[in-house]
Amino acid sequence: MGKLVALTGNEAVAHAVKQSKPDVIAMYPITPQTQIVEELSQFHADGELDAELMPAESEHSAMSACIGASLTGARVFTASASQGIALMYEMLFVASSFRLPIVMAVSNRALNSPLNIWNDMSDTMGARDSGWIQIYNRNAQESYHTIFQAFRIAEDKDVQLPVMSCHDGFIISHATEGMELLEQEDVDDFLPLREAVLPIDVNNPITVGCVGVPEYYPEIKVQQEVATQESLKTIKKVFNDFNKRFDTTYKIISKHKMEDAEVALLAIGSLAGTAQEAVNKMRKEGKKIGLVTIRVFRPFPIKELQESLKNVKAIGVIDRHISFGSMGGALGMELRAALYELKDRPHVISFPTGLGGRDTRIEHIEKASELLFGIAKKDQLEENYKVVGCRGPGCINVTYDGGVE
Repeated sequence: MGKLVALTGNEAVAHAVKQSKPDVIAMYPITPQTQIVEELSQFHADGELDAELMPAESEHSAMSACIGASLTGARVFTASASQGIALMYEMLFVASSFRLPIVMAVSNRALNSPLNIWNDMSDTMGARDSGWIQIYNRNAQESYHTIFQAFRIAEDKDVQLPVMSCHDGFIISHATEGMELLEQEDVDDFLPLREAVLPIDVNNPITVGCVGVPEYYPEIKVQQEVATQESLKTIKKVFNDFNKRFDTTYKIISKHKMEDAEVALLAIGSLAGTAQEAVNKMRKEGKKIGLVTIRVFRPFPIKELQESLKNVKAIGVIDRHISFGSMGGALGMELRAALYELKDRPHVISFPTGLGGRDTRIEHIEKASELLFGIAKKDQLEENYKVVGCRGPGCINVTYDGGVE
């Protein structure tokens, strides 16, 4: 067993980054991620971190620095959130198109406007088509472990893609939890130093980032898409190796009380914990409901979700995001598409919730589940989504005194 400590999610990430032995860390602070780069700066000042720290004047510049450093063969890390992700958006596509194994920790935060520093997933869900692998964590311990897994996945010779390791802002980033740190020699054994596939070399110059004329561009994008889809195999291998070494149970998706479930919830991030408690409570009341938690959102685990959810009548997707003008949240839309080809596909309703950091409680999930059971009984879906925990017509809300509106 490693060292037992009490750390915030951000501190846990910083410890993992230090133990991963990065060569370059590009930094621009933004709430609620700032603590990560502050901790890394302190490790560096104390002589515990041998890396090149590069303070940048913007998130766009920070990602640009990561791209340049990664091209040389360096192991590279950065962290961001919210408007920072939006500002570096242009360079996210460059990093993935260059097939650079950069790892970025994201403390998920709502996007402006109005100004909001609290949690939802509109930042990374908005960047879901930028070509980055995306892994979402439920707590500080997962956030810590995922950094090691992310570097191993990104740097695999068959992957060579950047990875976002995402944890909910404030709910995980600033909440202190008891957790276990791994021994450095165990980390070194699991995560060897990077072996760059094609680093730039002044003695053997190559062209990087040239114009992609129509005669070549489609083939390049198809190669990138194939690599992203195929990365699911490597992700599973890395998770399995980590599980064997450290007695953990990481999977692409995980199931809870799904054996005889008539309806199911699909959750992502820290809300999966709340959803699990709600499911346990409803099970005690005799309600046949289960939970599937998705950990890897990109690449989207279509086959795993089809197999896990094919026997239920209705699914409520707990989204921490709204895709404006569509059918609720991105996770709900992706699941609906993934299940479309099933012969007896279940109904799918999206439950966007927790927007801008609003608390989502067990009572909210219970109330939403009542609608879910109604859909299953009628075998009819009347609405594509219902916003949960929000005042106003068409929303599902629970008052703060415990009553239901």
